Amino acid sequence: MRNRLLASRRFRFQAARFPLTRAVARKRAAALFDLCAGFVYSQILAALVALDLFEQLADGPVPLQALARANGLEIEAARRLLDAGVALDLIDRVEGESYALGALGASLVGDRGLLAMIAHHDMLYRDLADPVALFRNPQHRTELGAFWAYAQKGGGANHPKPDAKSVARYSALMAASQDMIAEQVLAAYPVHRHQVILDVGGGEGVFLAHVAQKARDARLILFDLPDVAARAGDARSDLVAAQRLSCVGGDFTRDPLPKGADLICFVRILHDHEDAIVERLLAAAYEALPPGGRLLLAEPMADTKGARAMGDAYFGIYLLAMGQGKPRRADRLKAMLATAGFSQIAEKKTAQPMITRLLLARK
Repeated sequence: MRNRLLASRRFRFQAARFPLTRAVARKRAAALFDLCAGFVYSQILAALVALDLFEQLADGPVPLQALARANGLEIEAARRLLDAGVALDLIDRVEGESYALGALGASLVGDRGLLAMIAHHDMLYRDLADPVALFRNPQHRTELGAFWAYAQKGGGANHPKPDAKSVARYSALMAASQDMIAEQVLAAYPVHRHQVILDVGGGEGVFLAHVAQKARDARLILFDLPDVAARAGDARSDLVAAQRLSCVGGDFTRDPLPKGADLICFVRILHDHEDAIVERLLAAAYEALPPGGRLLLAEPMADTKGARAMGDAYFGIYLLAMGQGKPRRADRLKAMLATAGFSQIAEKKTAQPMITRLLLARK
């Protein structure tokens, strides 16, 4: 009945005029328009980031002419871009023809992780230039699949190992975006209780560098592909020299995990992989932990209250273009943990569930 009514142009017209339904009708119309215009909005943000305009406005208002000249834009084109930013709350228009940071734009200044991720989305936009083609043939080569070189695209165990250049590209992006994840996780769980902490797929060691500040007496182990682990050793040479950090190379889709840790962390790892690999990983973690050891699982999850579009709509399509992985609901991950043998599985609240949610389990 609802759908028949909403499909009626006459009903929609009347609902938009009737005082008791006017607000709902307008809200639905705006939501539908935003779905249509979303790509334009994302490209406005991408252009502002590419031109480094948020940093240019960081010290206060700047006249339109100065911004146009500094960025090689004609006055009218600069005005059009900046006014679009104003409409999206990224930029504010001030007295005269000057512009300043808006509420959302101010949040981006100095946040290298967010800025890097926004710039990185150029690849996703190109992969989605023909979305129907992607859905019909998700195994064809994509820019995201080439960027995330460990994405197997159906290659399984015979997939070629990523070269050093590929490793450097995706490791740098992961490192840039890891600070905000680490802050969320470590505010939600007291890692100082543990003596040996293993981070699986730990990249360049950003998460463990944060852990080192919270758990000052703990020994740390990073496990990742050999080239990545070598980069982590160089990036965290101070922790290595202090004999607090060991960087171990291996392939967690095939190799056993290092033993000796009483806390194993999977930070933004599982959603990058298909069920069979996740099941293997959780079983390997259970095997590596001592009785009473804990597993910490942190990542964005599907069906997150207040951010449901992030799960299946954003990560579902991003991971499809990437070539592997899927967003999972918290209850699905809890079931997978239980199947691996874990008990006392519980969610710990984080300040920003949209960024990451946190599950803790015990062996």
